[in-house]
Amino acid sequence: MSANDVAVERFSERTRFLALALPGVLFVIVFLIIPIISIVVFSFWRTESYDLIPEWSLDNYETLLSTTTYMTFLWRSFSMAVVVSVACMIYGWPIAYFIARYGGRYKLLLILGLAAPFFTGAILRVTALQSIMGPVGALNMAVMAMGGTPIEMLMFSPTATTIGMIYLYMPFMVTAIYLSLLNFDFELLEVAKINGAKSWRAFFEVTWPLNWMGTAIGLIMTFIPVLAAAVEPIFLGGPSGASYGSVLSKQFSESGTWALGSAMGVVLFLLSCAVITVIWFSVDLRRSGYTGRNNG
Repeated sequence: MSANDVAVERFSERTRFLALALPGVLFVIVFLIIPIISIVVFSFWRTESYDLIPEWSLDNYETLLSTTTYMTFLWRSFSMAVVVSVACMIYGWPIAYFIARYGGRYKLLLILGLAAPFFTGAILRVTALQSIMGPVGALNMAVMAMGGTPIEMLMFSPTATTIGMIYLYMPFMVTAIYLSLLNFDFELLEVAKINGAKSWRAFFEVTWPLNWMGTAIGLIMTFIPVLAAAVEPIFLGGPSGASYGSVLSKQFSESGTWALGSAMGVVLFLLSCAVITVIWFSVDLRRSGYTGRNNG
């Protein structure tokens, strides 16, 4: 093959690559990067009578940092995201492990079963939780039928919101861990046991570190949505369950303070990036089985 033929082939390969990548790149630029840049710009402006006025200042950020209420909502959402993510990880690992190791030909069916709640809208799923944990829900009715008093913490409280979040985002965690376990060689556990390791030690020294990538992805997929959640806290938490996300949404609807809402969005975005960075640096790619080489 001549040099010209090689050059033409490389050019055609690059052309095909650009043709395939261009639609996705344009989509990301138009619907992700440009909106984020716009939010950052708006956060330095001010709002007056629902109109954005391009007067550059740090007033919005000063308002957020100096107002205890906003910081309280941010801390509440952050704490809830941590609790929900850890709870989903603790409960999700046994489920994913069982499906991956003992699911057999029913693996796909079991995973689809986890996704069943997502066949309906978010409002319907939250309403279903209300019918279970509400003041006259199934749980409280059962308690009263046995002569007890209704459990007030089950509804319109931070506890109800946390339980609801765990239920809603558990499938994300289970799926991420399950996909990681699909490529895991369970024979390694038998080797560890032959060498004297107990079951719990084999898990924490073999299974856990070799599948930390899936766990990290599950934590991110759970933490970020819970941190920014706006609908669930309103329906499940009631007046006492307001979150940072619900307050942020009101800036763009009821109060119309778009500039302040943009600043709140930037703070939320930066906090999310910080969490993702911390989790990313905890991942050892080589220990997870990735060497950066093409084995093909």
